[in-house]
Order: sequence, then C-alpha cells, then structure tokens
Amino acid sequence: MWQRIAALIVKEFLAVWKDKRSRTVIVAPPLIQLLVFGYAATFDVTHVATAIYNEDSGLLSRELVARFQGSPNIDVVARLDRDGQIAEMIDPKRASLVIHIGQTFSRDMLAGRPATVQAIVDGRESNTALIILSYVNQIVSEFNREWSVASGRPPPPAVLVTRSWFNPNLESRWFIVPGIVALLTLVVTTVVTALTVAREREIGTFEQLLVTPFTPLEILIGKSMPALMIGLGEATLIVVVAVLWFRIPLLGSIPLLYAGLFLYILAVIGVGLMLSSLARTQQQAILGAFLFVVPAVILSGFATPIANMPPFIQDITLVNPMRYFLFIVRGIFLEDLPAPIVYAHLWPMAAIAVVTLAGAGWLFRHRAA
Repeated sequence: MWQRIAALIVKEFLAVWKDKRSRTVIVAPPLIQLLVFGYAATFDVTHVATAIYNEDSGLLSRELVARFQGSPNIDVVARLDRDGQIAEMIDPKRASLVIHIGQTFSRDMLAGRPATVQAIVDGRESNTALIILSYVNQIVSEFNREWSVASGRPPPPAVLVTRSWFNPNLESRWFIVPGIVALLTLVVTTVVTALTVAREREIGTFEQLLVTPFTPLEILIGKSMPALMIGLGEATLIVVVAVLWFRIPLLGSIPLLYAGLFLYILAVIGVGLMLSSLARTQQQAILGAFLFVVPAVILSGFATPIANMPPFIQDITLVNPMRYFLFIVRGIFLEDLPAPIVYAHLWPMAAIAVVTLAGAGWLFRHRAA
C-alpha cells in the first residue's frame, strides 16, 4: 500500500512541477505577495502632507510650528496666508492636515488663557484621519508640558503615559507579516490541491487512474501529501523571511507553531480536494478556490477584528480554519503564546480537517462512481 502511495506522491510532484500553471502558483506569487504585503500593506501613517497657516508672529507659535516640522511623521508642504487656501490644499489632497494657529495664540499663552490650535484633517479616509489627529495631540501635549516647565506654571493635572505590550513601537508590520504565513499558505495549498483531480480530468488520465489498483483512500492520501509538503515548505520559507528579513520577533514555541500549521494545512487540503472533486476543468477549480479563499481571509480577522463583526458573522467564522491558525501564528510570534491556549485553538482545526477530508473522500468516491 505504502509503496503505491509513494509512487503516486512522486507522480503528483512531477505533475505539479511540469504543469506551468501550478509551478507558477507555487514559486512566484508567494514571494511577490510576501514582499508586497510586508512593505506596502501597512496601517502606519507617515509623511503626512501638512500645510501650516500661522496668523501669529509670536515666539510661541513659531516654536509650535517647529515641533510639527521636526516630527518624523509630518511633512510640511506649504505655508498658507489666507483662509481660502485651506480648501485648495485639502480638496485635491495636496495636504491631509492643515494646522491653523490664530492671531492671539502667543498672547493667550503668556496671559494664562486657553490658546486654541485648529487641526483640519481630510476625513475621507477615517482611519488615517484618526491616526493623524493622534499625532497632532501628541505634539501639542508635549509642547504644553514643556511650556509649563519652562514658564514655571503648574503642569497639567493628569499626564498620560502609554506603554504598548508585544509591539512596543506599534509597527503594523509586526501584525501583518505573521498573518501572511496563514494567508499565503491558504492560497497556495488551496490552489495546488484544487487542481489535482481537475487536472487529471482535463488531460484525460482520471479514468486511467481509476482502473489502477489504487483504492480511493490511497488516491486521496497520494494527492494530499504533495500539497501538505508544499504548504509546509512555503510556510517555512515565509517564517524565515519574516524573522531574518523583516526582523519580526519569533518569541514562542516552534513545535507548537508547526503543530498548528500541520492541522491548518490538513483542513485546507480537505477543502481543496472537495473543490477538485467537483470541478471538471482546471479553470473551474481555480474559480472555486477563489470563491473559498476570499471569504476565508475576510472572515479570519486578518485585517479587521472578528469582535467588530455582527454576531451571526462571528458564528460563521467558527468553521474557518484560518481564524484559528491566524490567532496561533500571531500569538507565537509576538507574545510566546502558552501551550494551553494553543491547544484550545488546535482542536477546532483538527475537527475541521476531519470533516473536510471526510467530505472530500465521499465526494471523490461519489464522483468517481
């Protein structure tokens, strides 16, 4: 039995490598997507195009403007001298932020009166606008504290000191790149597995496979093992690049990471084999894989928290294996996730793998008949 399965595994590897479409899916897109996601997909907001409208010629207003100019996240692109220029900067997106300092700013500060600074933000991208406003609040708050010390005035009644656990510098790359391990493994494994039976049908060798001594179980094992090995290899490559190239800390247990990865790939292979059993052509298989991958990514928490989704959508995510592995891979990378918490997310993936592989076996026998 095992000799026949080994021969089928070798045959599947050769078929994948000789097929230009499969070879392209395995080699080029994962590396390109890793680099694109690692560098381009970021929640960080830097180099904010800013216009300064300072109506006050006093020293304090100039000091505040200098703080905005010295911020690593702010790029001052224009100086304004009238109200009408604000719309000319915001409307065509020449600037995302306009700082307006009134004529009496320095006088009010010296007199101990509240001195207002207006921040006009382009709100068409709400998340970006919130981050920009946090930069402005940080700069103004620091200016106030130092002014209180320099002038001998009482400091603000409460000072907020922040500390971020697991990601001290709040770099979104630390959040995104570990998730790419789950994302690209899902894409590659699903596509490679979905093409297996569909390729046999399209080139006319599926009927020949059925008259061989292989049982349906042996055929499923033989077609699953190459996808499992390819998925493990792809994930390992991405983990290595994440640690050595992107400098993402890997703090947790590697055996626990690979235990989750193994069950995750098995669950995905089951889905891919079901799609492959239903498809008559490779084009249908690719379309089926696309219809599975996109919702799986959206409902996994890769970009948006599951807790923010409606309750009935949260219930649907319980059958999504990427949801559990995404939690595991991010937790092991950034916070050294304890084993009991990892185990609590392993058994749902194991259950999903049993259901999907059993469904793939039933579909294979049914379609073969």
